[in-house]
Amino acid sequence: MPEASANGRNAAGPGWAPPAFLVKVAGVLLSLALTFLGLTAITFVIGRVMPVDPVLAIVGDRASDEVYQQVYLQLGLDKPIIVQYLLYLGQLAEGDLGTSIMTAQPVAEDIARFFPATLELATVATLLGVFVGVPLGVFAAVHQGRWIDHVVRVVALLGYSAPIFWLGLVALLVFYAKLGWVAGPGRLDVYFDGIVEPRSGILMLDAALSGDWDIFHNALSHLILPASILGTFALAYIARMTRSFMLDQLSQEYVLTARVKGMPEYKVIWGHAFRNVLVQLITIVGLTYASLLEGSVLTETVFSWPGIGQYITNSLFNNDMNAVLGGTIVVGACFVGINMLSDLLYKLVDPRVR
Repeated sequence: MPEASANGRNAAGPGWAPPAFLVKVAGVLLSLALTFLGLTAITFVIGRVMPVDPVLAIVGDRASDEVYQQVYLQLGLDKPIIVQYLLYLGQLAEGDLGTSIMTAQPVAEDIARFFPATLELATVATLLGVFVGVPLGVFAAVHQGRWIDHVVRVVALLGYSAPIFWLGLVALLVFYAKLGWVAGPGRLDVYFDGIVEPRSGILMLDAALSGDWDIFHNALSHLILPASILGTFALAYIARMTRSFMLDQLSQEYVLTARVKGMPEYKVIWGHAFRNVLVQLITIVGLTYASLLEGSVLTETVFSWPGIGQYITNSLFNNDMNAVLGGTIVVGACFVGINMLSDLLYKLVDPRVR
C-alpha cells in the first residue's frame, strides 16, 4: 500500500498538485518555446517569399541548368515549405545556421565575430541613456514648468526625433574631421588590428585583460562618437518616460503626506516616488536596450562599425539569405531574452509582483 504524505493524502494521488514554482518555470519555458517558434516561422517564411533566388546567389547567373537543378535539390527547395521549415528547425537544434554565401563561413561563426561589436555599442549607449536620462527626467519632473523642465523636454524631443544618420555625419564632421577630438570610423586603427587576442570579442575588455592600454584607449576613442549618437536616442526616450512616471507619482497623496510630516525632499523624491517608478523604468530600459541591439544599423553604417546590423544589411544586399535569417533569429532571441530578464527583475524590485 503506498505511503501517505504528511497531510494524510497520497503524494501521487488525485489531491496532489505540482509545486507552484515548477508550474511557473514550465509556463516560462513554454512561452519561450512558442515565441521562438513564431519568430523562426515568420523569419523563415519572409526569407522564402522574398523575390530572391537563393540558388542563383550561390551558383551565379552563368551556371548551367544541370548545376542549377543540383543545387536546387540540395537546398531542398523542391519540398513543401512546411517540410523546409521543419528541416531548418532541425538544423537550428544542432546549432547550424547554414553557410554564408558572402563570407563562405558558417553563419554561426560570423555572428559570433560580429555580434560582440553591436553588444558593446548598444550596452554603452544604454548606460549613457540610463545614467544621464533618468536624473534629467527626475529633475524635470521635480521642477515642472521651470527652465530645467523646458530644457529637458526640448533635448528629449530633439534627441528622439532627429535622424541618427544625420547626427552621425555631423558628429564625424565636427568632432573627428574638424576638431580631431576622437577617432573616426571603424572600431580600431588599422595598425592596432589583430594585436589583441579576441577572448570576448569586446575590444576594450580584451585589451584591458591583455594589458594593452594603448589599444584600450584607441578602441575607446573609436567608441565615443557612435555610442554617444546611439545613446542620444536612449537618453531622450528614457528621460521623457522618467519625467512622465515621476509626475504621476509626485501627484499622489503619499508624497504630500511625507512632505507634511517634514521628511527631507531628497527622501521623498528618491526614497519614495522614484522607488515606485522602478518597475516601469525596468521595462523602458529593457525595451530600449533591445531596440538598440536590433536597430543600430544606421549608426553602424555611418561609422563603419562591424556589428551584426551591418552584417545583416550587407548580407541582404548580397542575397545571402542564410546570413539574414541567422542574424535576424539571433537578434530576435536577444529581444525575447531581455524581456524575460525584465520580468525577473520586476520581482526583485517590487515584492508585490511576487
